[in-house]
Amino acid sequence: LQDFEMALSRLPSEFGSNLLVGHRVFEEINYDSGTLEVQFGRVAAWCVGWCACGGGQQVPIFTAAGAEVTSYDASDVQLEKDVETCQRHGLEIRAIQGDMADMAALSDEEFDLIFNPVSNVFAEKLELIWQESSRVLKKGGSLLCGFMDPAFFLFDHEVLEETGELVVKHKLPYSDVEHASAKLLSEMLEAQLSVEYSHSWETQLGGQCQAGLAITGFYEDHWDAESTGLHGWFPMFAATRAVKL
Repeated sequence: LQDFEMALSRLPSEFGSNLLVGHRVFEEINYDSGTLEVQFGRVAAWCVGWCACGGGQQVPIFTAAGAEVTSYDASDVQLEKDVETCQRHGLEIRAIQGDMADMAALSDEEFDLIFNPVSNVFAEKLELIWQESSRVLKKGGSLLCGFMDPAFFLFDHEVLEETGELVVKHKLPYSDVEHASAKLLSEMLEAQLSVEYSHSWETQLGGQCQAGLAITGFYEDHWDAESTGLHGWFPMFAATRAVKL
């Protein structure tokens, strides 16, 4: 992890704690190689939605660690933050705007590693995302993904925030389009906020396997009490490492 720690030291504290989201992932994947640099090779960091990747945060870490990075994002705002941050610190990236279910702009077997934070909540379907990820990965390449536990979407979060009471309200799979009130959905769209969808573990994990990716690492992680009243009840997040066969 020396290269990763060095990359952190090259960047100021302005990026915040979100930079550390991938730290445990790196620990998970480092056991079968010498250094982080060996693991990186060429990296495709992709995400979707304006908040899915914390624009200007994770991508500079990969780049500062010595990787050749492509930031693939549906949001021009996210991409601009990545480019601006990297330029400010003398780092170079390739930025491409596009849908992660359609990576036609990327070549077959182009990348050694793809890093996808918790962003599939902004995608209605996941099958094409896994297929496209497998296509652009080299054989033996790794896909690192973060997930929201689908149980998060069961509850009425307005009641939880106001009273602290856990009220099961929604059937799964959840969709803002189908489950949110017309008023709330209209407000979200007017504010240009991304709608969210839940996905079953079968779709999230089994879907990777069906696309020719073998899951070789898995862990769960928590949020914090300020972010959700569900903190302490169950892990909010999970992450996988999958290898292209």
